Amino acid sequence: MKQSVIRELSTPELKEKIEEEEKQLLKMKLNHAVSPLENPMKIGFYRKTIARLKTELRRRVLESEQNK
Repeated sequence: MKQSVIRELSTPELKEKIEEEEKQLLKMKLNHAVSPLENPMKIGFYRKTIARLKTELRRRVLESEQNK
């Protein structure tokens, strides 16, 4: 997911997307532990996407605190 797409999401959508991605990552890790994934690089992709989402959420929190 590109940063430009992430910035267009609203804060509730952002939180929902983080939750979805974390569930998907956990599911993928469990599947990989049982039998190797065809493309294990997807695990890293999900981790990076979650980090991007959390970074944007944190940026918004800091902005709102700064504007008070």
